[in-house]
Amino acid sequence: MAYQMHGSVNPSRGTSKEADTMMWQGGYGVIDSGVHSGATTGAHSVRNDDGDEDTALFFNMDSQEYTGFTPDQVDEMNSELMLTRSQRVRAAMYPETLDEGMEIPSTQFDPSQPTAVQRLAEPSQMLKHAVVNLINYQDDADLATRAIPELIKLLNDEDQVVVSQAAMMVHQLSKKEASRHAILNSPHMVAALVKAISSSNDLETTKGAVGTLHNLSHHRQGLLAIFKSGGIPALVKLLSSPVEAVLFYAITTLHNLLLHQEGSKMAVRLAGGLQKMVSLLQRNNVKFLAIVTDCLQILAYGNQESKLIILASQGPIELVRIMRSYDYEKLLWTTSRVLKVLSVCSSNKPAIVEAGGMQALAHHLGHPSQRLVLNCLWSLRNLSDAATKVDGLEPLLGSLVTLLSSEDGNIVTCAAGILSNLTCNNQRNKVVVCQLNGIEALVRTVRAAGEREEITEPAICALRHLTSRHPESEMAQNATRLCFGIPVVVKLMQPPSRWPLIKAVIGLIRNLALCPANHTPIREQGAIARLVHLLMRAYQDSQRRTSVSSGGSSAIYPDGVRMEEIVEGTVGALHILAREAHNRAQIRGMNVISIFVQVLQFSYITNLKTFNALLLEYFASWLQIKRGPT
Repeated sequence: MAYQMHGSVNPSRGTSKEADTMMWQGGYGVIDSGVHSGATTGAHSVRNDDGDEDTALFFNMDSQEYTGFTPDQVDEMNSELMLTRSQRVRAAMYPETLDEGMEIPSTQFDPSQPTAVQRLAEPSQMLKHAVVNLINYQDDADLATRAIPELIKLLNDEDQVVVSQAAMMVHQLSKKEASRHAILNSPHMVAALVKAISSSNDLETTKGAVGTLHNLSHHRQGLLAIFKSGGIPALVKLLSSPVEAVLFYAITTLHNLLLHQEGSKMAVRLAGGLQKMVSLLQRNNVKFLAIVTDCLQILAYGNQESKLIILASQGPIELVRIMRSYDYEKLLWTTSRVLKVLSVCSSNKPAIVEAGGMQALAHHLGHPSQRLVLNCLWSLRNLSDAATKVDGLEPLLGSLVTLLSSEDGNIVTCAAGILSNLTCNNQRNKVVVCQLNGIEALVRTVRAAGEREEITEPAICALRHLTSRHPESEMAQNATRLCFGIPVVVKLMQPPSRWPLIKAVIGLIRNLALCPANHTPIREQGAIARLVHLLMRAYQDSQRRTSVSSGGSSAIYPDGVRMEEIVEGTVGALHILAREAHNRAQIRGMNVISIFVQVLQFSYITNLKTFNALLLEYFASWLQIKRGPT
């Protein structure tokens, strides 16, 4: 057997119960396995294959020598262990039944290794605790059920001391699950608690009552009971309390109601909750502020009236201050969500920008929290069209150029959109982006985006802005060619590109054509033929819509783009390209002169007559015009 390796075998000796017992004790340090090797049984686990015993020198465990015992000592130990077996079992399974001061001899040798009895005692203890908990649960439920009618009377008592004691008692009951469910099943109790909050000026009464409502609000049944009992106006009133505990209970209960109880949003608005919550933004407890800002986001989302109330309460200023002042991720995230909701409101947008919202949001674009970065980007994108005149955005522009390399499509979409807006009619921003290698980054972005127009359209618009009307525009035009951007851009003039993207590409081609070095690659990529095709199609569509609108029907523009804009854009691009001789020859060969002449008859397009006049100058020697020689 496995235990033989611990001792030497002496086959000359016979079997004895004492030796067996001593062998067991020596090997296990008097560990009781639950089936003791006593006088009536042999310890089979310590025998060798021949049935012989070990010598009187027993085990050598961990290099510690254990001396032998006399037969009398062994008998004495056996007797003691036999007599205390039931006590050991009882001590392990039901220790509370032992007399105080009673000492039970231990059979445990290694403290890290429990005995068999101790291992068996674990499920017994678990069962005992389960039974005790079940009994206590039922006792709590029965006690609460019997006490609730009396407590309701006490809560409605005229003596405020009695009301205070009752409120504290109900609060204690609500902390236990069984009694809490009993309270949930009593609408009269919830109504009494709401009444106590509304009518009492006693701090302990208020704290106990609102603490109970807070505990009830973790259950749907409790939320419904609070709502039906008119609890929301009472809770909103408590948002003016100077006591931290009362404020915490009130705001968390309202938060639970807003999240899970239908009708709560309107009730909070009607009770003046928005104004109270905005005023709470001046506090400095970050976890408390995170709950308040989440409540504001829930109330403002999809509700213009709430957004205007937040604006009137100076909410944008406080929200921007929070974004500048704290680093608690959850608070920054919830605050950025409120700003994202407000940033689509035309009234809130300039207020946020004026309060420094662009800089405050930009500060967190390098944060490791992906959800925070995304919310800041969405907010910045919504605000950026109102921030074209804002100075000091160089750090933001640098972050945006870097984020164009992100693998997250949402981040790239936002970064491209913000760059497009911030480079519109802002020479300073254009120069900064060009100096940050923004042209190369945008071309890479367009190439990687493929047919994802939510990325390509704003990126092309940004390139269009960067290639005109600023000191670095010529450099930008050359940079687009040098990073192989012209083939990528020209390809987007073909299906499946939609009209908004095509319009942006036409404008970019026109700007690129301002650089003479770009004429040949533009022509070689087939851009001239594509421009002529778009011109013909757009002109025909505009004529058709003109006929429809003259008949009394309203014109419908594809994707919101007027075909007259496409006509103007293509003529403008062809006008610039026609400065080069090879381009002029290609345009002549496409038989588009008649369309140019027809377009001259219409005056609904800005600068179109100027473009056509210039084109006609290039082709004057070729055109056959009835007005005769000059």
